[in-house]
Amino acid sequence: MKERIINVLAAFETGNIGKSFPLDYCLPLYHSVSDKELPHLKHVIRYKTTQQFEDDLDHMASNFQFVNWQEFKDYIAGSFKPSKKIALLTFDDGFREFYDIAAPILERKGIYACNFINPAFIDNKEMMFRCKASLVADAAEKIKTIDPEIYFILSLKNMDRRVLQKKILSINYQEKDILDQLGEKLEVDFKAYSKQYQPYLSTDQLKELTRKGFGISSHSWDHPKYGDLSLKEQMATTNRTFGYLKENGFLYESFAFPFTDFEVKKDFFDELYKNEEIYCSFGCAGIKLDSVKRNFQRIPMEMGESGAQILKKETAYFRLKSLMNKNTIVRK
Repeated sequence: MKERIINVLAAFETGNIGKSFPLDYCLPLYHSVSDKELPHLKHVIRYKTTQQFEDDLDHMASNFQFVNWQEFKDYIAGSFKPSKKIALLTFDDGFREFYDIAAPILERKGIYACNFINPAFIDNKEMMFRCKASLVADAAEKIKTIDPEIYFILSLKNMDRRVLQKKILSINYQEKDILDQLGEKLEVDFKAYSKQYQPYLSTDQLKELTRKGFGISSHSWDHPKYGDLSLKEQMATTNRTFGYLKENGFLYESFAFPFTDFEVKKDFFDELYKNEEIYCSFGCAGIKLDSVKRNFQRIPMEMGESGAQILKKETAYFRLKSLMNKNTIVRK
């Protein structure tokens, strides 16, 4: 019902979305861009093709002024006066396609982007558990006969492949070791896959991207959901990542939450901003305000729709929430 209402309201969002956009800044979020099937992503991210990505960029460029990191900071500080509302392009997770596909497109168009990375996965030393889940779900879809023990490991009585895939894809950070068991049963060799396909960026690629002017910043050490961690655990993975960024000469002034900042309490932000080098942080709740003024919400752009439609729907939804005073995230 909610989706239907939003679609109806979005239909009334016509003309220049930049003018009707409810905030002065737009923060689009992507993970990868590819024209190929990526088994480690296909079940967890609806990444866009190169043409879809370029169409999104062209639409945003006609409605917003793309800015780099320094311009974004200066704008928030009130010392940068753009010709129209601004857009800061962001990517998460440090996938190789950013180097191979997205960066050349962005260079050609003169657009800056910041990629928030997990150091644990750089140089393909390890693979994020969600990517492992995608590979395991893919194997479960294709294998002729599934070992009944796989259902036993997952405590499933219903031996239906669709139920099995859904269960695999619901495995969380705390349960991630189960994926190694399932990989072994389904003959998915994560290390061999990483070696062959190199899904993540290398240190050399990160440094070259930095030389070219792109931002490389913090997304936690290995992508846990912060709402599931204690404050001590939250700060440990955050500080470890900042140490890595400083050591390698990357951008250590910002932090983007992996998954979401849902259920992250005020005490984390109080602790985070004791580090005076941190300028701001980013969530991904769409167009929303935040009671923590230095925490900005980004717009997920990989939702199976065009960027133009996503921005219309986000704008419509923000207006709807405004009527109920529910467009600000309140931290306690």
